[in-house]
Amino acid sequence: MRVVIQRVSRASVSIGGSVRSAIDSGLLVLLGIEDGDGPEDIAWLSAKIVNLRIFNDEAGVMNKSVLETGGNILLVSQFTLHASTKKGNRPSYLRASRPETAIPLYEQMKTQLEKDLGKTPGCGEFGADMQVALINDGPVTILIDSKNRE
Repeated sequence: MRVVIQRVSRASVSIGGSVRSAIDSGLLVLLGIEDGDGPEDIAWLSAKIVNLRIFNDEAGVMNKSVLETGGNILLVSQFTLHASTKKGNRPSYLRASRPETAIPLYEQMKTQLEKDLGKTPGCGEFGADMQVALINDGPVTILIDSKNRE
């Protein structure tokens, strides 16, 4: 699994012109799923996301997690995180899992984040044409790959 995590002041996802989900202060998490991802990736990645210390403490140092600040998470599926641009100019998405594999894992990630965060994350809709709006706070953007554990 790959994620792009953005610390946000606000974020929302809309489908067909209607807001599906919106959060205030917290994390926008773009999630890419590939074949070979499983429960161990979900557990490790969810714990990493909710405990990642990228929010400012009282001294202005990034030393608090979304869990500690009471922030929210907006989870959005994004198969393009597994794009390969090695050959030509048109990206290949062969590494991204097909929906029959990816949807159950996406649902499991939502459930795990809810458990680890203690509240329901906002979500997009798997496979939908979504418009994501955000105000990146910082800006702070972190990339994590569960296979590399970094």
